[in-house]
Amino acid sequence: MQLNDLTPAPGSRKDRKRVGRGHGSGHGGQSGRGSDGQNSRAGGSKGPGFEGGQNPLYMRLPKLPGFTNHFRVEYAVVNVSRLEDVFAKGDVVDINVLYAKGIVKSKTAPVKVLGDGELTKALTVKVDKVSGPARAKIEAAGGTVDTL
Repeated sequence: MQLNDLTPAPGSRKDRKRVGRGHGSGHGGQSGRGSDGQNSRAGGSKGPGFEGGQNPLYMRLPKLPGFTNHFRVEYAVVNVSRLEDVFAKGDVVDINVLYAKGIVKSKTAPVKVLGDGELTKALTVKVDKVSGPARAKIEAAGGTVDTL
C-alpha cells in the first residue's frame, strides 16, 4: 500500500451545498430561501430582541437608580465581643492573627473593630480602623489601640 492508494471511506466525505449556481444544480433560482421578502436577502434578518415593532422588553424595563462607587473600601468587621471570646489577656490582635484564627476571610481586606459586646481583657489591637465605642472599651479594659 502506498500513500497515493489511501482514500477516505465511501460516504464519509460530502461536498458542501453550492447554492445559486443555476437551475441544473437543483439549488438555483432562489437558492433555497423561498420566494421574496426580507429573509431572502443577504443580511436580511431582524436583530435579537426585535419584537415586531413593539417596544422591546429591554426598553420597557425600568433603569436601575444610583451608581456604584468603584473607590468604596469594604472593611472586614470584627466586634469587641469576638475578641473577648477568642483572645487571652495580653495578646496582640492584628490581621495575620485574625486570619489564622479564621475570624477574617482575607489577609488583604482592611479590618475595622466595632464596639458590640463587652471586653474584660487587656489586648493590643493593631488594625486599620477602630470605632469610637470599641476604642473606649479596649482602653477601659487596659489595652492599647494602634491604627495602621
